[in-house]
Amino acid sequence: MQQKELAITLWRQTWPMAIGVLALLGFQLVDSAFIARLGTAPLAAQSFTFPLSFLIIGIQVGMGIAIAALISRALGAGEEARARRLSSLVLMAGGGVIGLLAIALWIFYVPIFQLLGADETTLSYIRIYWAPQLLSAWLGALLYFSYSVFRAHGDTRLPGKMMVLSSLVNLVLDPLLIFGIGDWEGGGLPGAAWATAIAFSVGLLVTTRKLLKRQWAAQQGLWQEAKQSWRPFTGIAAPAMVSQLMPPLAAMLAISVVAGLGESEVAAWGLASRLETLSLMVILAMTMSLPPWLGRCYGAGDWGQIQQLMTLAIKVALFWQLCLGIVLALGAPWLAMALAGNPDVQSELTLLIRFLLPSYAALGICMLVVSAGNALGWPLRAMLLSSARLFICYLPCLWLGSQFFGWWGLAAGAAVGNLLAGFMAWLVMRRILSRPHRQAGFIN
Repeated sequence: MQQKELAITLWRQTWPMAIGVLALLGFQLVDSAFIARLGTAPLAAQSFTFPLSFLIIGIQVGMGIAIAALISRALGAGEEARARRLSSLVLMAGGGVIGLLAIALWIFYVPIFQLLGADETTLSYIRIYWAPQLLSAWLGALLYFSYSVFRAHGDTRLPGKMMVLSSLVNLVLDPLLIFGIGDWEGGGLPGAAWATAIAFSVGLLVTTRKLLKRQWAAQQGLWQEAKQSWRPFTGIAAPAMVSQLMPPLAAMLAISVVAGLGESEVAAWGLASRLETLSLMVILAMTMSLPPWLGRCYGAGDWGQIQQLMTLAIKVALFWQLCLGIVLALGAPWLAMALAGNPDVQSELTLLIRFLLPSYAALGICMLVVSAGNALGWPLRAMLLSSARLFICYLPCLWLGSQFFGWWGLAAGAAVGNLLAGFMAWLVMRRILSRPHRQAGFIN
């Protein structure tokens, strides 16, 4: 394919996911904005739950990456029956694993949040919020696994539509369940979690029906397929899950650093975390749409197209994210005013936006390289790159900045860490793709 044709195809594969990610992350940001109207303490309580929510997401994404890679490779090799069996396995096994994790996080939530720095007031809010939030996380994981099956088959439109649908349901329910309507009072902070749980349930019903209608899930031969596929699945899923678990672990360490600076700083950090994922919507969409395409190229042995795809994706990521970051940094005071009601939180959030948003151009490159690594047969390198990004580049710079310059230094240190990570990922990708003759030799 010519470069222009590749660009058009990449656009067609990515824009439905970009709209879906925008809707999904947009409602999460609005969710936090609604909670901010309840006060600084509820917003800080929600911010403390983000690292553990990211822990669940990390495991589900790692499993989703593995199954999408195996299904896309099976389809590339013409093994459609095996692809259907793999689809069924991931939906059943994934739901069980995430369910057990959610139960464990409910049982031990008090010592975990105390370790993160939550005080008694914050724990009182977390106590009433955590159970419905875990339920919504489990439903969201099941929905994500079904999205992985559709993406592996090259269908990005239905997942994008379902993200929009679930986001609209959540946006309608959020003010009703948080604040109430008429004489009925809302449930406050837990109402946000219940709104998300209902929204994910609606999306799950629709995707399950579509999955069965297209006959992309098998009912027979699952045990034999499980015995055959558990080794390649583990070979991809284990490094991918470790790679995806690095961000929640880093988020836990980061929130513990931020907690030492004050409650308003924790609230601002939580809003910035929501804004980060929203601003990275195009990158996140490409990390969903690109790996199945790369996996099919990998299964067919087409390394020329793999090189062209990665070069194009990195150029798009750099240009888009840098332009968006500069625009949002210039409008930081107005954006912070729209998201936070407390003047102190607004001031601290403005500083974070100005430092962090432009640096996400480099972070986007690193995310794409890690995502591609899991699809192209080098999950170990992807895991090591993800670990280096967080524990060599990001966290040390963040901690050093906070120690020497307080809140200003923390924001600047996080931005410098992102820049270092992007440069490192670019060097790794250039080195690997400059030697395409090592098609089988550079797996790990």
